[in-house]
Amino acid sequence: MDRPRLIEHEADSEPLHGVDAPEPGTLPDPRPQDGGRGYEPVQPPGLRGLLRRLFAPLAGFGLLLLKFGGILLKLKVFTTAASMLVSIAAYAWIFGWSFAVGLVLLIFVHELGHVIELRRQGVPASAPLFIPFLGAVVGMRQLPDDAWKEARVALAGPILGSIGAAAVLVAAEATGSELLKALAFVGFFINLFNLIPIVPLDGGRAVGALHPAVWLVGWVMVVALAAIRPNPILFLIVIVGGLELWRRWRERGERSDYYRLPMGQRIAVAIVYIGLIVALAVAVAETHVHRTF
Repeated sequence: MDRPRLIEHEADSEPLHGVDAPEPGTLPDPRPQDGGRGYEPVQPPGLRGLLRRLFAPLAGFGLLLLKFGGILLKLKVFTTAASMLVSIAAYAWIFGWSFAVGLVLLIFVHELGHVIELRRQGVPASAPLFIPFLGAVVGMRQLPDDAWKEARVALAGPILGSIGAAAVLVAAEATGSELLKALAFVGFFINLFNLIPIVPLDGGRAVGALHPAVWLVGWVMVVALAAIRPNPILFLIVIVGGLELWRRWRERGERSDYYRLPMGQRIAVAIVYIGLIVALAVAVAETHVHRTF
């Protein structure tokens, strides 16, 4: 009787690494081969899975509102925090949580500049209210005394916002983080975009101290941008900016004292405004990255 052969067709067998090693870029299947229950491959959660994960915290948040809503809604800090969380969730849906948190914080620093200057001037101002994909707004119960003070309020946002973006860039250079560098780029870009000279953007409120005619230049710029790169936000700015341009231009005679400023104040606004545009344009060019997060 022949002895049993342990390996048949030995000449045709291949080395272990040619049979069992995973292909480049793949991972071996961790499930046992005997039909037992092993680890399932991790799949990204779909919409249903994401909603299931969010149900418990959202339900708890809803119960908290039902119980303490009357008290919490009276707190301005709660309104700001709630709107920040909503914006973070909206941005995270597209960019991921890390980028979303950084983006909302950069917007918060920008808006904080407006709040600080308004309160320094004694103008009642609300805490920032965040609107997903539109940024944030700060409510004023009255306008500043003149266009000089309004320009200072308008420029305070991009100034502090640029400082915040610069701090993120320093952290990016120190750690080599491309995520932080991308956030710095977005921070610089947001502040630069806000300097377009059309109301409701900060640039429109700033150039009112120079000459109201500059608003028309800003409106034409936004129309051109909307034609080249159609975007719902740009279309909204075109509509709102056009209406505000018409209203302010029509009322310029009635509020002539508001825009009548000493030449020194006009020059100061022009230097800061143009200086910010140049500095931010350079910063945007230097921090531009092609990778998205």
